[in-house]
Amino acid sequence: MAQSQNSQQVAFLRGINVGRAKRVAMADLRKLLGDLGFADVRTVLNSGNVVYDAGAVVPADAAARIEEALVLKLGVAARVTVLSASQFDELMVQNTLAPVADAARLLALVLNNPADMQRLAPLLHQPWQPEALALGQWAAYAWCPDGVLASKVVAALGVLLGDGVTSRNWATMQKLHVLLGGADPAATT
Repeated sequence: MAQSQNSQQVAFLRGINVGRAKRVAMADLRKLLGDLGFADVRTVLNSGNVVYDAGAVVPADAAARIEEALVLKLGVAARVTVLSASQFDELMVQNTLAPVADAARLLALVLNNPADMQRLAPLLHQPWQPEALALGQWAAYAWCPDGVLASKVVAALGVLLGDGVTSRNWATMQKLHVLLGGADPAATT
């Protein structure tokens, strides 16, 4: 049975399955969210991207529950950022840097606390070329033509926000959007 988009959410777990630290099997993660009472739990890739039906649980409460359960049940401490389906839709629409030729080099940096966006505004006035930076309500967007690891924009965002931000490339964001029932942005570009 299809779930209502109004109760769907996307959770982003920061820093899991990177190298040998914080290893979490996606089957264990799906079970964990199911045990928390979330329904229709689906993961995308192996990097902590989860789409699920939260019922009446608001995103901030879902994030807190998931963070606590990760520690108690799996022994992994990780920041969790949760967006409702409508917030995620807004994030997708607000990316003024898309479309791009290589979606792996375009990042959405999702903020744990959207109020932190004001701290990023001064970065818009810096010359980043050939890179680019744009800001939305729920995420910052970074175009990294020379690769993410070489990106001065991503480094600056990391310094300002630390673990208050988690990044995903645009290809992953498109997959999550489709899973939420949204149109595939790549199909229209």
